[in-house]
Amino acid sequence: MHQYLKAIGFSETMTRKALDTLLKKMVVENDGQEAVSENENTAFVEIRKKFGPNIGIILYGEMDRDGFHEKCYFPYLEGKNVSTTEDLTVEQNGSGDTYSAACEDPRVGITLIFHLQNAVALQRERKHSNFISKKQSTILTGLCLEGKILLPIYHKNTVQMTCEKDSVAKRKSLLADARKGDEDAIESLTLEDMDTYSMISKRIQTEDVFSIVETFFMPYGIECDKYQIMGRIMEYKKVENEYTGEKLYQMTLECNDIFMDICINAKDLLGEPEVGRRFKGMIWLQGEIQF
Repeated sequence: MHQYLKAIGFSETMTRKALDTLLKKMVVENDGQEAVSENENTAFVEIRKKFGPNIGIILYGEMDRDGFHEKCYFPYLEGKNVSTTEDLTVEQNGSGDTYSAACEDPRVGITLIFHLQNAVALQRERKHSNFISKKQSTILTGLCLEGKILLPIYHKNTVQMTCEKDSVAKRKSLLADARKGDEDAIESLTLEDMDTYSMISKRIQTEDVFSIVETFFMPYGIECDKYQIMGRIMEYKKVENEYTGEKLYQMTLECNDIFMDICINAKDLLGEPEVGRRFKGMIWLQGEIQF
């Protein structure tokens, strides 16, 4: 049973038998399905079923003359914000039924690897354009099993927010130049990192780390698409899984200047979300490529 079903309102008490019944029902009653032919006799099929606002389950399988044969499934969250427009590389996972994508976003400083939500659309795109690696608008979302709410560091006025945006834009430009081999940009980034390290080393002696670091985005554990994040809450809403009645929180976060939506079971969230506060937790990163 997929562990992240809990994040969209299917608690751990759900039995495998009940889940199998639910997946079989999805084949008949769903919100839409797409298919792409693999050969003359079979087609790869993607079935989606919503169980609440923006949440649901995606079921992959193979369709042939004998009917539909289930391969795998996973819970998903629909996002509404384009998170990145950087170059993407997409590869098939070892199971052969799902895909992972990676992009180098300078705002994060690491390679972002995420689970692809629209595999059928990818296969169809590859048949028409030989998609391998190119710039694409991508919507990132995250499912979370536990998290907590932190207070903001301080209230920012308009001038401070403008200065922060200018600083982020400048650093992004320097990183892009540094990748091209610009020695001045590399030197500027090195000096900036040294100043940051010096400032943190002094402040950490008397302050808590979360009063210094406002947001972060870093890999977590040995699985490549799991991340520990902390981000500012820009929007939030409390929703309900219509199948189980469990309450969920969906939040739009700004994390390292990347906007993304996350979903967490209300009983797994410590604290009360409010706009301006921060969310900290571990997420399973998903993404939908906008072809």
